[in-house]
Amino acid sequence: VQLQASGGGWVQAGDSLRLSCAASGRTLSGYVMGWFRQAPGKERELVAQISWSGGRTFYADSVKGRFTISRDKFKNTVDLQMNSLKFEDTAVYYCAARFGTAAEYPYWGQGTQVTVSS
Repeated sequence: VQLQASGGGWVQAGDSLRLSCAASGRTLSGYVMGWFRQAPGKERELVAQISWSGGRTFYADSVKGRFTISRDKFKNTVDLQMNSLKFEDTAVYYCAARFGTAAEYPYWGQGTQVTVSS
């Protein structure tokens, strides 16, 4: 599975951005998709996750109510809508995929930079 993330950029606090992750190489059928981020000097953290069906989602406490993860099975894409962005959301964002109940994410996109100015 090859993943390509896009949509990052520079915005002001309170603005919105939409990240998109496109998969190629195979269908994402059965794959759980996640968005992670890593800020300078910090460990990578899971921001949001969505099941194959889209019926189950997870959000980090820091983004609940502001971020929404969604997927389009036909387009083989996963998006992350980020609203009310804060300075602390500044990070490189990565999309990742894991199959079924696998414990770890073996497939990663290249990352896209999100910079939020206060």
